Amino acid sequence: MLINRKTLQGKVLIPASKSQTIRAFLIAAFSRGISTIRHPLISDDTSSCIKAVEEMGAIVTFSEIGDATVDATSAFTGLESLHIDAGNSGTTEYLSLPLLASLGIPVQVDGDEQLRKRPLSPLLKALEDLGAETESTEGFPPAVVRGPLDGGDTVIECRTSQYLSGLLLGAPLAIGESHIKCSLLYEKPYVRMTLKWLDDEGIRYRISEDLEEAWIEGGQSYQPLDTYIEGDFSSAAFFFVAAAIGGSEITVEGLDKDSTQGDKAILDILSAMGCSVSWKGNSVTVKGPDKLKGGEFDLNAIPDTLPSLAVAAAFAYGDTHLTNVPQARIKETDRISVMCENLRLMGVEVEEEKDGMLIHGKGGIKGGKVKGYGDHRVIMALYTAGTGSEEGVDIDDTSAASVTFPTFFTLMKSLEV
Repeated sequence: MLINRKTLQGKVLIPASKSQTIRAFLIAAFSRGISTIRHPLISDDTSSCIKAVEEMGAIVTFSEIGDATVDATSAFTGLESLHIDAGNSGTTEYLSLPLLASLGIPVQVDGDEQLRKRPLSPLLKALEDLGAETESTEGFPPAVVRGPLDGGDTVIECRTSQYLSGLLLGAPLAIGESHIKCSLLYEKPYVRMTLKWLDDEGIRYRISEDLEEAWIEGGQSYQPLDTYIEGDFSSAAFFFVAAAIGGSEITVEGLDKDSTQGDKAILDILSAMGCSVSWKGNSVTVKGPDKLKGGEFDLNAIPDTLPSLAVAAAFAYGDTHLTNVPQARIKETDRISVMCENLRLMGVEVEEEKDGMLIHGKGGIKGGKVKGYGDHRVIMALYTAGTGSEEGVDIDDTSAASVTFPTFFTLMKSLEV
């Protein structure tokens, strides 16, 4: 797909949060009742989660306006074993494994080629500490877990917060209390997101202020929910950056200013780079400056913004240092390496570092032929770069954008002036 320089301006309604949608469907499946999920995201990743929930025995139906009903009254009934295909969805895999480990049956969780490269060892070891039996392919999917979870003590290194979020979701279903201590914890806003779901469900737990140690009572259960899924800041990031690099004004609707989503912090970063950011209700408007300026930004809490911010940095004047985000190397791709490669292909001077990158911005990019590597966020970042490029950006394959954002290209085109 060739993306040439264009002016983008106007308003878009952003789709629902992937992270929130997946949490809602998994909790609904384990509630053993009938839940309503309004305004869920429908994408490849969330469809993998919905398919998994149906494999668990829940019945999922959709209204004409896209709201979902999850009937889990007969979930898990009569099952002697279970196979879950998480597709490309690491969120589905990591969050479902501890929940599934609470069952007294063997459950295999697998996924596509990319998912099979994402490590499970720390999470499986923690589940063993809490009483489950596990098997895996040298610490990678496919993996098998078998409960029940007894509870107990475990120490885990969470290079992805999804390990801890999964344990927090599964631990209430253990027989006894679980004590979880994190020797390392990245991406803390996602943990706060999970805790908000536990609070809404009335789950009893204690957690340290730094989120690195938690005590969760066992013998609890989830209740059917009726919830509305807010817009996705991770998806909105590309529109924010499009305004930033184009010096234009774009309003994104459907977002919650008080959201627990960590990626809303990209607005603070773009503000520091010179953008104007203003809120009105559930809409936020970003206006790009005449000249973007570089800076140093710690992305540990918001690793999914690395591809989009790398593009913003390429259009800035001066150096931009994106730091402390080593976990970006274990996403769908090694996003540090992949984005550095693509920036160079577009004529940008960049230095790859162990936990980030240093981008020497010259106020714009030339363009060129680039590679999406089947990574949805890389593809959307490259498309955004193309809208501000001098000679166009040609992406080899854009199909993976549907993993989280099937309407991305349509919404981008709707902003063309």
